[in-house]
Amino acid sequence: MSLRNENRRRFVASLMAGVVALGLMVAPVMALAADPIIFAAASLKNALDDVAKAYEAKTGHKVTISYAGSSALAKQIEQGAPADIFISADLDWMDYLANKNLIKNDTRRNLLGNKLVLVAPADSSVSLKIAPGFALAKALGDGKLAVADPASVPAGKYAKASLEKLGVWDSVKDKLAQAENVRAALAFIAQGEAPLGIVYQTDAAAEPKVKVVDTFPADSHAPIIYPVAQTASSTNPDAAAFLQFLGTEDAHKVFEGQGFEVLK
Repeated sequence: MSLRNENRRRFVASLMAGVVALGLMVAPVMALAADPIIFAAASLKNALDDVAKAYEAKTGHKVTISYAGSSALAKQIEQGAPADIFISADLDWMDYLANKNLIKNDTRRNLLGNKLVLVAPADSSVSLKIAPGFALAKALGDGKLAVADPASVPAGKYAKASLEKLGVWDSVKDKLAQAENVRAALAFIAQGEAPLGIVYQTDAAAEPKVKVVDTFPADSHAPIIYPVAQTASSTNPDAAAFLQFLGTEDAHKVFEGQGFEVLK
């Protein structure tokens, strides 16, 4: 048995164990063995879930999606996790896998774009205009700035780059509430655990408990690009079909409806 097949067997077996423990039917879980497994950046959750539903309605086929920070997902693929498709929130982590020959380069394309925003709890009265030297540290007071890990997670990397470009990083770098992915950072704000945070525009749109304070200038960070590719180890024919579906008008309407820019 190949390493990939063994990893897929273990992945499905772990899900089956959970289902059995809950006293649910095992048969539907067995189908996961044939479903393509998609590893996707956490910020895609709402939109990609809806795209997957549209795909199932159109084709009758399902996909299994695992969400996390792009860095964590890329490392899991490197370690042999049975992903068929990877959608990263930046080019760096897709390049990381490409350099290790872990994706099918001929399937790679840039799928989506996004924007970076400063957010606060919905009932906050804070008002800030993002500009060079803006008073972010003062607005935080004794509170923390919620961000995804700026050392590895794309949203955190974009945030750090932007704050450095604007000349305010040094004033807030010791006031960070670092999260494992951008949705975890969003949760800090939604739950009132931090007065301000930096997330994607689409994350803010998906969470009614936060509001956008301002949008970061596009030239203050690298373009936010979500590349997609099939993994080198994937042999599932439905993976290619789902990858193709991501380029259809049905999928584009979902992505655009949730604030993403479709890159063509």
